[in-house]
Amino acid sequence: MQDAAAARPVCGDRYAKVFMNEDGLRILEAFKDEARPNASNVARHRIIDDLLRQELTASPDRHVVLIGAGFDSRAYRLDGGNWLELDEPQIITYKNERLPLADCKNQLLRIPIDFAVESLEHKLAPFSSPDPVVVVIEGVFMYLEEDAIRHLIHTLRRVFPRHKLICDLMSRRFFEKYSRTLHEKIAGLGASFKTVERPDEIFVRNGYRIVEKISVVGRAIAWKTISIPAILLRLFLRTLADGYSIYVFEPDASGGKD
Repeated sequence: MQDAAAARPVCGDRYAKVFMNEDGLRILEAFKDEARPNASNVARHRIIDDLLRQELTASPDRHVVLIGAGFDSRAYRLDGGNWLELDEPQIITYKNERLPLADCKNQLLRIPIDFAVESLEHKLAPFSSPDPVVVVIEGVFMYLEEDAIRHLIHTLRRVFPRHKLICDLMSRRFFEKYSRTLHEKIAGLGASFKTVERPDEIFVRNGYRIVEKISVVGRAIAWKTISIPAILLRLFLRTLADGYSIYVFEPDASGGKD
């Protein structure tokens, strides 16, 4: 929301303010001093925007599935795509009130799911397809234990045999060095990060190959939302550069080890 109001926005999500309310502003106040994480969140969203634009330019009718969609507004902001959003029932209800499906220029369907008790595979099964699909899971994997990650990605491989998975992954070293104060505030809201040293290896061991990896901090520096000399990042701050990235995965025909 703050980025969209800036003179030169990086992401420019003009719908973000639609979802903001007094509770949201109160929570935001607690995070106002987390300048680099806030800038990284904007960069993360823009990177995924750009990746989706590439997909939709190549195939305007591509199916896009957002798991844990939150207040994502890409179906309204990007051109093309058949969109499916899944999240908790209370989020879907609030989202439908604030940004109705009828206002979307693209085809969009929202599916409520209680992730704690309902089967994601059951919810996705009616949309199973042998055709190419793009799956976006943003701001989610850092909260999941390794077993839950494995279960989720095996579900995706069964339901969508030909898919690209776009997601963000944070290493344990990055978390320990750069995200401690942020995590304390998130924990105060009832959530908690679950990190491993090389989260990308979970995907590779379970039948994926890495198509692309983009440093979130690197892009934030390039877009001048974080002030660190790029050469310093490359030469001396490898954990900062590599520890939090956007990944594009595809199923690997050779399979995995787990």
